This record gives sequence, C-alpha cells and structure tokens, in this order.
Amino acid sequence: FFLPPNSSLSTLFICLFIVPSFSIISIMSDNKGSSFAKIAEPFACGGSAATFASMIIHPMDLAKVRMQLFGQLNPGKPVPGFSTILTTMIKKDGIKSVYQGVDAAIGRQLVYGTARIGLHRAFSDKLKERNDGKPISFGMKALSGMASGSIAVCIGTPFDIALVRLQSDSMAPVADRKNYKNVFDALTRTASEEGTGALYKGLAPNILRGMAMNVGMLACYDQAKEGVGKLLGDPMENGPALTTQIGASCVAGFTAAFFSMPFDLIKSRLMAQKACPTTGKLPYSGVADCAVQIFKKDGPIGFFSGFSAYYGRCAPHAMIILLSIESITKGYRNVLGLN
Repeated sequence: FFLPPNSSLSTLFICLFIVPSFSIISIMSDNKGSSFAKIAEPFACGGSAATFASMIIHPMDLAKVRMQLFGQLNPGKPVPGFSTILTTMIKKDGIKSVYQGVDAAIGRQLVYGTARIGLHRAFSDKLKERNDGKPISFGMKALSGMASGSIAVCIGTPFDIALVRLQSDSMAPVADRKNYKNVFDALTRTASEEGTGALYKGLAPNILRGMAMNVGMLACYDQAKEGVGKLLGDPMENGPALTTQIGASCVAGFTAAFFSMPFDLIKSRLMAQKACPTTGKLPYSGVADCAVQIFKKDGPIGFFSGFSAYYGRCAPHAMIILLSIESITKGYRNVLGLN
C-alpha cells in the first residue's frame, strides 16, 4: 500500500509475515477453520500492519529514544534536534546506524502490536455485538483500549527492554557499552547478567503508556472515524472511504502522541537506567520518583521533552497502521472468503 511492489522492504515484509500468516490460516479455512480464521483476523491483520509500520518508522523511533535519554546521560547540555541526531549518526556510522535495533522492533510488534490491536478489535467487536450491532460509546472504546493495551504490554515488555537497550547502547561511554549483537543477545545477556526481572524493568510505566497509546490511537480512531464519516457523508457500508480513514488517522496520530508521551518518557528512562559504579544506586527508585525528578528539574514541559521526534515517530506510525490495516483486512477477507 505504501511501498512500490519491487521494494526490498515490501518483499521482506510479505515473505516474513503476510504470506506465512495467510497461508497457515487458509489451510484451516474450511467449515471449522473459517471460524478460526474470523477469530484470528484482528490479530493477523493488526500484527501485519504494526510490523510494517515499525519497519518504516524505525529511524524516527531511534531518534526519539536518544532525545529522551540525552538529558539523563548529558546533564546540563541542550538536547539536540531530531534531524541533528539522525544526520550525526549517518555521518559517524553510516546509513545502517539508523536501523540499529530494528530486529527488536520487529520482534516487539509481532508480539506486542499483534496483541494490542487484535485484542482491542476483538473486545470492541464483542461489545458492539452485545449492543445489538450499534456503535458503542467512547467510554466503552476507551475501556477496550486500556484493557487490551495493558495485557499486550505484559506480553511484549521484554522485547521493549531489548529495543531501548539496543538503541541507547552506543550513547554510553565506550567503556560502559554492552555491544549487543542482536535482539536475542540483548535478551539473554540482560537476563543472565541482571536477572530475569530486568526484562520487566519499567513494566508499570509501560502498562500506563500502553493504555494511553491504545486509547489515543485505537479508541480515538474508532470515534473519529464515525465523526469524520458523518462530516464527509460517508455511509461506510463496505468500510470507511480513504478520505475518512485519512482524516480519522490524523486525529488519532495526534491523540496517541499527546496521551502517551509522558509515560513513554518515564518508561524509556527507567528501562535505560544503570546503577552508579561507585554507589551501586539506580538514578530512579520507581515510576513516582522518576516523575518527581523530571518535574523538579524541568517542570511540566519536561514530560514532553523530545515531543517533536516523538510526534514525528508516533503520528506517522499510527497513521500507517490505521491506513494499512483496512487494506490488509480487505485482502485477508478476500483470500479466505470471509464476509
């Protein structure tokens, strides 16, 4: 949908995820399998869209994490801009450096993205069914988003830990770098060196972020889709028109970034923190302590440090997911013969 058919990223994405997912499910698409295919639809389509979006948006995510951690690693120094970080990385280490940790990002979305989008769609469809097929209230959509987001975070946090560490490792002094080889090396070394609990460091703010992200992105998109559809006179009988999708996804892109930014900042700092070599003490004792220190040092605006990069990553990521998922879902239903 977004890349030319001969694009290497399109080919890789189709080979690694779309084709295997559709092939496995199509085998089961007989009388009994069709019900399974219908149940699997939001998970297969949501995971595909989330993985595709992460592959496209990864350089922006990398810059966002570095902007958030710069103040912690370089106290007193001004935080460089979004473009400055990326151009400096490319000049220093080449174009491949902006895709550092992409394997962790893909692994995270295959787990976390599939769960959060799939569960939200499943919960929303069930609530709509219980409402006699009528649209559900925004409160119910938000409740679905928070529930699905919190469950998905509990499943995908280890990959999030690996992603943050892969992205932030090169920012540390040379003597303190871990030099992780890949996502699996980051996962196994973190568990062996710091204990399995380290893979769930920052779980609390990550759950809060996941809930805020799902409400801002998925619940707000569902609500905005209804509003934009009415405004444009779109009956949405066979799904929303492209103009409705674009308008609703623009709204959802902003709300997703605005709602989740403070929690994402806290999450990144807790996940990347390391004990002081002399005292053995961590910079933050928990979510509340991290929030208080940020507020004391930078004020309320400190929770939105690096918002330009975060919005530049979050809004397009949300829009790519929300736009592509409609096309992927239509293709899924056509391939499997679902109504």
